[in-house]
Amino acid sequence: MSGLPQIILASKSPRRQELLKLMDIDFRVVLKEVDESYPDGLTPAEIALYIAQKKAEAFDEDITDEVVLTADTIVCIKGEILGKPDNAEHAIEMLHKLSGNVHEVYTGVCLLHKHQYNKFYDMSEVFFRKLTDEEIRSYVAEYQPFDKAGSYGIQQRIGLIGIERINGSYTNVVGLPTEKVYQQLKKLV
Repeated sequence: MSGLPQIILASKSPRRQELLKLMDIDFRVVLKEVDESYPDGLTPAEIALYIAQKKAEAFDEDITDEVVLTADTIVCIKGEILGKPDNAEHAIEMLHKLSGNVHEVYTGVCLLHKHQYNKFYDMSEVFFRKLTDEEIRSYVAEYQPFDKAGSYGIQQRIGLIGIERINGSYTNVVGLPTEKVYQQLKKLV
């Protein structure tokens, strides 16, 4: 995408990096440690946006003309937020909750440019078929999804064999709603 200021992706997610590459967006990765806690009482969309902005705020003093892109993805089932699992048993427990149910995936995005925060989010519904205990345990053992909200990657085996359908953006479930990101970046050109 020509004409854009330099993009800084503040994410170690290889999935987000791959999506930006597929969009032909030039970027560099810069990471900062950020506390991802949030206040009680927020909706799932508000949580994703709150954390995405917190990640961007860590860069506010350091940047000049660059655009900092941050994102946060959360999984919500029946009002319960499923973050990243603490360990294998926690991941297995989360996947059992998702099995045979529908859940929502929210990705909040923040574009920081010239001290202005442009925040937006996307939500997708994901329908899982009933998974066997063996399918869940072997997935967790092989893929160790400890860096993924809800303990799964849609592009990995459990997503490929378990997801019956999604309502909404596939790339949102991967971790970055690319169409919305593209439209917002175009406004900066």
